[in-house]
Amino acid sequence: MQFPLPAFMVVSAANPWTYLVFGLIGFAFGFTLEMSGFGDSKKLAAQFYFTEMTVLKVMFTAIVTAMVLLFGASGLGILNFNLVWVNPTYLGPGILGGLIMGAGFIVGGFCPTTSLASASTGKIDGMFFIGGGLFGAFLFGETEKYFAQWYNTAGYYGRLTLDQVFHLPVGVVVAMVVFMALFMFWGAEQLERIFGKKDLKKEPKIRRVGAGLLAAAAIAVILIGQPSAAQKWVRIAEAKTAALNDRSVQIHPGELLVSQADQKLNIVMLDVRSEADYNLFHIKDAKNVPLEGIRNLVPGLLSQNSANTIVVLMSNDEAAASEAWKVLQTESVPNVYILEGGINNWISIFGKDEAGITPIPAAVADDQLRYSFAAALGDRYAASAPAPYEWKLEYTPRIQLQRLRNLSGGGCG
Repeated sequence: MQFPLPAFMVVSAANPWTYLVFGLIGFAFGFTLEMSGFGDSKKLAAQFYFTEMTVLKVMFTAIVTAMVLLFGASGLGILNFNLVWVNPTYLGPGILGGLIMGAGFIVGGFCPTTSLASASTGKIDGMFFIGGGLFGAFLFGETEKYFAQWYNTAGYYGRLTLDQVFHLPVGVVVAMVVFMALFMFWGAEQLERIFGKKDLKKEPKIRRVGAGLLAAAAIAVILIGQPSAAQKWVRIAEAKTAALNDRSVQIHPGELLVSQADQKLNIVMLDVRSEADYNLFHIKDAKNVPLEGIRNLVPGLLSQNSANTIVVLMSNDEAAASEAWKVLQTESVPNVYILEGGINNWISIFGKDEAGITPIPAAVADDQLRYSFAAALGDRYAASAPAPYEWKLEYTPRIQLQRLRNLSGGGCG
């Protein structure tokens, strides 16, 4: 089985059928909102008075259903969760924005999406709410420069999910959220009974069937589990091993040097050697990350999701860098390359005549330094940061930028 299944990947919005899919999803979403009464500000605002809790029940049903399907599909190998864009966590702006939006929801009776549903049926209050939202967005754009640093850094945690926060298996977190939602549904009905004088005996019995199915699905996600690193590699091994063998992911030191000088590119260099070798000599701006710790960087690398970010792995030769490359491939990190010949090759080109760097005449083991150094100067050797304009090297370009995931917008229903 190819992983993930091609049918579950939207490759390009340039395909006309893609717009049809988007249109059908949008129609279904709007239809569901209106059918649930989300175009009525009185119904929406009633949740804050505990008389009508439809908003909470519909929204949390959508959340837990999507969550169960998403991680169930991931566990079965149908979908690769790392290819799903997760909005980065900005705790400070998120809390402040939540308070502002919550206050606006109470006063105005809408959230952004429900105001669109209301306006589409000709409701004047929905139209005014949209107008206010657009004006607020305009003001934000005009004043964002005054608080940009706080807005872009306060409480930044990158791609962060609950399983990482609580250090629990994904299935356990899914089950916890589902059972929390079911308890909230029960509590919401009790509030409706007490404050809204609703007769729960008249509520449809099928809701209990739905609750049971959700609970069963959550338990199934636990039992299925999530694919291990070894299982992920097996699914992609044939294609990725071919890429290693045909040398399409190994970039020449000259290409790395040129790429470093290109201001349109964001070069992330990860040196997977031992700390001792790294301290002896390393390329300027390269970060030392031992091979065993490379997987810890995956959430941060996925958070960047930038079409101009290139990750270059390096070891003394290529062995350790190739293993690190395999790890990042199993986690679907895009634009990852290996420094051809490693640090030894880099020094042979840029540092062969530098004082303090001497070739080791005797044979050395694979992926070991083939040079001795007068002192452990790290990146203070001239060869660690050669000037691009001083070198004219011939090589076959390998870097081909790709973006595997698209950013998604936030919002509410």
